[in-house]
Amino acid sequence: MPARRGLLAPQNTFLDTIATRFDGTHSNFVLGNAQVPALYPIVYCSDGFCELTGYARAQIMQKGCACKFLYGPETIDEHKAAIEKSLESKTELKVEVMFYKKNGSSFWCLLDIVPIKNEKREVVLFLASHKDVTNSKMEEVSFYPGYENDENENLDPEAPPNKYGRRRSRAVLYQLSGHYTQDKTKNKLKLNNNPLQPHSAAPLPEYKTASIQKSRFILTHYGMLKTCWDLVILLATFYVAVTVPYNAAFLVNTNQQDKPTIVPDVVVEALFLVDIILNFRTTFVNKKGEVVLSPIRIATHYVKGWFVLDLVAAMPFDLLLAADVYSSSFQATNIHLLKLTRLLRLARLLQKMDRYYQYSALILTLLMLCFTLVAHWLACVWYAIAEDEMQRPQPEIGWIYDLAERLETDAKNVTIAEKYVTALYFTCSSLTSVGFGNVSANTNREKIFSIVTMLIGALMYATVFGNVTSIIQRMYLRRSLYQTKWRDLKDFLSLNQIPKELRQRMQDYFQTMWSLNQGIDIHETLKEFPEELRGDISMHIHREILSLPIFETASQGCLKLLSLHIRNIFCAPGEYLAHRNDALQYIYYLCNGSMEVVMDDMVVAILGKGDLVGSDVDMHLRNGADTVVKSSCDVKALTYCDLKSIYIPGLLDILKLYLEYQQEFANDIKHDLTYNLREGYDNEQQDMEIGSGKNLLPSISEDDEERGSEDEDKSPVSTSPRSPLHTRTTTRNEEEIGSP
Repeated sequence: MPARRGLLAPQNTFLDTIATRFDGTHSNFVLGNAQVPALYPIVYCSDGFCELTGYARAQIMQKGCACKFLYGPETIDEHKAAIEKSLESKTELKVEVMFYKKNGSSFWCLLDIVPIKNEKREVVLFLASHKDVTNSKMEEVSFYPGYENDENENLDPEAPPNKYGRRRSRAVLYQLSGHYTQDKTKNKLKLNNNPLQPHSAAPLPEYKTASIQKSRFILTHYGMLKTCWDLVILLATFYVAVTVPYNAAFLVNTNQQDKPTIVPDVVVEALFLVDIILNFRTTFVNKKGEVVLSPIRIATHYVKGWFVLDLVAAMPFDLLLAADVYSSSFQATNIHLLKLTRLLRLARLLQKMDRYYQYSALILTLLMLCFTLVAHWLACVWYAIAEDEMQRPQPEIGWIYDLAERLETDAKNVTIAEKYVTALYFTCSSLTSVGFGNVSANTNREKIFSIVTMLIGALMYATVFGNVTSIIQRMYLRRSLYQTKWRDLKDFLSLNQIPKELRQRMQDYFQTMWSLNQGIDIHETLKEFPEELRGDISMHIHREILSLPIFETASQGCLKLLSLHIRNIFCAPGEYLAHRNDALQYIYYLCNGSMEVVMDDMVVAILGKGDLVGSDVDMHLRNGADTVVKSSCDVKALTYCDLKSIYIPGLLDILKLYLEYQQEFANDIKHDLTYNLREGYDNEQQDMEIGSGKNLLPSISEDDEERGSEDEDKSPVSTSPRSPLHTRTTTRNEEEIGSP
């Protein structure tokens, strides 16, 4: 498989950036659409916000980002006005305000509203962060000097609520007058923990589609510069594979300072060291097919991978030798043996050359090159054995003496070139056949080595000169299938003259889907297995979506049948999952990435990981499974997205078999959908609220808000932690949910 370029299409990573900006203790935020005046509807809410307030996501979406449904009797009017003013003027606001949860309990909230701009510097979103500061608020109040007196003043349970306001104002005066000394350590930690600091080093991102940016000091693994550098390292590696064994065998007694290859060896060592440095700054493709540009992640990936091998292979023996670090005895005996560790670099070479295995001509060239290298290495060993035999008391029986006799000269006068060529001739003849006898083994060690060489030769002969094509096909069948489909795709693109943008999208989709399934069609593979086993396997594959709360009460048999109707989908940035007026046939679960829901060129919702989007099944259950349900919005991918889809007609067939679960699913899906795409759903909800005179969320009724303010002015503070307004509304909502 060739080197993958990776996924580099421009993405809108705003939601991912915001999600990672918040730490685990401060992930309670909502996003409001700043382009809808007065209402500023919520288009996204985090899981932490739902947990903090007690409301379900379906109840929060499309409500105002001022979060009036959290107002209560003790919510100060000045704070309400400040929030409204901040939204209308599109300015930042940080205020501590009294809010109420769904169960009616009150809590102090640090509200931080920050406008989000797009590439045109227009405010398109509001980011409203909510942090529960009730405990710290109480500690802060009790810490102020003079607090004891104020506390005694407020012992009267009939005291009006503005006592607390006066006490807090007095504490502020103490602080402004210098009588209150803050704990600088705590204050510093508090500032650092606030991810919405407008003057922090990492400003809030813009809501826009942006190309992936990389540092100028980061090399792309597919770039021309890196390709040229890899070619240089390839040549250097071949140089090492040839010269290191040769020097270790033929030049072991040569003075290292006089060695003819000392300069190239130093250059190669320097190249290997530079290559290690560059690998710490070179991108790579992760398991998702995305190009990783983060220097920290690149360094971690390299250290866990090839770093140790590269470091051992790049030990600068010749540089140390040039600096006279080694003693002369050590130079003569061990320096060449230590340099044999550079042959480990060949493992890295094989890893890089793996990408070109689909080219038959290159494969044959590589195999022949490997054959030649093995013959070269064995020739060096063959000569080293002969040199060692010459040091014995009866040396005149080795192959070097036979060579000297044929050349009619003394053994010491045989040149290194003649020795090397003869040794290489012997190893090549032994590897390809059983030899010709003109160069033969005489001593026991030479005979043992000859036997090993012949065995190696038999294996290499069968591999290289035997069934090369069939071996390659068996070893790389999956890779061959990939190359076949890839060539078909490229031929299709060329034949139909597909534009560059569409061409890139098709190639990205093909490579990503291949990386996810390796060309294996799950459903075609499972056809050979019985239905019970298919259901179990599908449940395991799609366990993420089947673990949603909406399927908690479904029976095991229902889940097995349902899993057979789930498919995996991949969307690139800018692609549409659904267009307005399209027939809705799927319910989608977003596994990774982010998407936006657009109606009339306005963003009405932003979807993130774990969101469910699609249509409810009310119309299908009333009018039949053949009913066509249209989409009211466009759904567009902002980043690379992995989704799972449930086929609605198949889902309806399953619900007919499990009637006890049918109505429960129909009710739950309306609340679990992050955004209901069914055309006319919003109008039905409005008509239902107007006709019943009920509000699911008390914030939507301005009359309730004003009535709550009047009650606050007229009545003393209640000692109960629950708001009567919220208690009444919560009870009413529970009755509605409980009723069929």
